[in-house]
Amino acid sequence: MTASPTVVSLFSGAGGLDIGLERAGWETVVATDIDPAAIRTLRASQAAKIRIPGAPGRAYLASARILEADVCDLKAADLRPTGAKPTWRPSLLAGGPPCQPWSSAGLQRGFGDSRGLLIRQMLRLADELRPRYVLMENVRGLLTAVGSTGKHGEAIQAIHAEWRNLGYAVSWATINAANYGAAQRRVRLVMIATADHELPAFPPPTHDEHGRNGLKRWVSLGDLLSRLPNPDPSDIVEPSGARAKELLSLKPGTGIRTGGTVEHQRPGGHWGYRQDCFLADLSLPSRTIRAAGTPDWIRLGKTMRRLTWAECAALQGFPSDWELSGQRDAKFRLIGNAVQTDVAEALGKSIMDGLMLGRCSTPPACPEWPEYFTRRIRGASADHRANAATRSRHQSIQASL
Repeated sequence: MTASPTVVSLFSGAGGLDIGLERAGWETVVATDIDPAAIRTLRASQAAKIRIPGAPGRAYLASARILEADVCDLKAADLRPTGAKPTWRPSLLAGGPPCQPWSSAGLQRGFGDSRGLLIRQMLRLADELRPRYVLMENVRGLLTAVGSTGKHGEAIQAIHAEWRNLGYAVSWATINAANYGAAQRRVRLVMIATADHELPAFPPPTHDEHGRNGLKRWVSLGDLLSRLPNPDPSDIVEPSGARAKELLSLKPGTGIRTGGTVEHQRPGGHWGYRQDCFLADLSLPSRTIRAAGTPDWIRLGKTMRRLTWAECAALQGFPSDWELSGQRDAKFRLIGNAVQTDVAEALGKSIMDGLMLGRCSTPPACPEWPEYFTRRIRGASADHRANAATRSRHQSIQASL
């Protein structure tokens, strides 16, 4: 049994959340996922005994039991350390349930997608284990997702109510990884919950786009790339064919435009960039790293190429010797689905501070709903009323592809 604050990790993926939490002083006792490539990654990285910076004698996942399983089949007994009593409680239950049902990159079917229901498996296991804290991460699209009656914001309100019904006080925020030292503009929705401790404040930013208020400036993509070794030539993808000339003409921070859909407030067409045809601006943090083998293009001198999987892993904060499993596309998928480690570390430190204060003498209070959440939900509802017909046709086309 470990003396450090313990984590039970669900939907562990390639281990991004676990890496950050263990840097913050937590110890993962169980890490579980259904994806064989994720499990191979966790086991190989554990076997490599990769040292945790600033923690002499500690290696990532050193005490973790790595379990390949469907979360729907798991019980509390499966997640307790060997020899633990039935009353054992983890200090933290952490996980990022699959984001595809809520992501703007998908069809946004929410609870209509079987993966959307996996959040309720996390609720079930929390009820069985009664962790002192819960940490859940997901895409920002969950904030405005529709619920059972089709209203925007219902999904997150339903999830909030279910945690409250379990006796947990709940706090929500959206967090940008660039504000915590990552060279990536990655905004995610985060929930912290507890039944018997103080709800900690979300970690204050350490970085700012312009370095205001005494904070450090954002770390740019160019800064990060300058510190990395030259990529393996076998990982380099350069433009070719008819598309190459079009890509070479782009200015940094722009891309090849998609077809424009005429919408109510956009009579000239709703124009966007093709996800696979965007040239990154090296003076800024990168855009969000996706779970796709077509990351953004970069121009270094006279050379144009895509970001490599190893560079994307660095943007997500993975140690350079983390043993990502599979062929190139599998690695991109594992990397893009991971929790950014700098964010995980900052959250882990804040929750640790709350844990160290001990149990509350009275049940913790639930903070008010953030005002910017309300504004965003109202905006999504107004946009949907104006553009429901065109969006429905677009989703039908996408579903048929």
